[in-house]
Amino acid sequence: MDTQTSVKIQLTTRVRIDDEIETYELTVFGTRYQKGNTIYLKYDEVQEEGTIHTVVKILQDEAVIMRSGLIKMRLSFSLSEQKQGTHESTLGTIFLMTDTKKLSHEEGKLSLAYDLSMQGTLAGYYEMDLEYKEDKL
Repeated sequence: MDTQTSVKIQLTTRVRIDDEIETYELTVFGTRYQKGNTIYLKYDEVQEEGTIHTVVKILQDEAVIMRSGLIKMRLSFSLSEQKQGTHESTLGTIFLMTDTKKLSHEEGKLSLAYDLSMQGTLAGYYEMDLEYKEDKL
């Protein structure tokens, strides 16, 4: 049976471009549900320009981040191979590539580290920690 749980999600992203590191933090409320061995986290980021709907799909040794709404993007992560992704905007589609350096998931936390390339050019090194815990009302 698929159970859906309300969760509080804390997302910390560190981006290193050349020698500069920027850290972004986001706390949102969303839902967690499981189908078979796959865990899904769903949440919305509301911004002035519009809302970004995000689904994070966590498998055994792979993860996928899908965003729709204001931003349309798909990024896949796998330790065994580089994965292609896309970022669509009004200007067209940009092709992305992730080279995953770290992918670990234990209940309540997904950690990713990857090099991100856009159209074949390295765009930066990203470290992402996504922590989620049941939101008890």
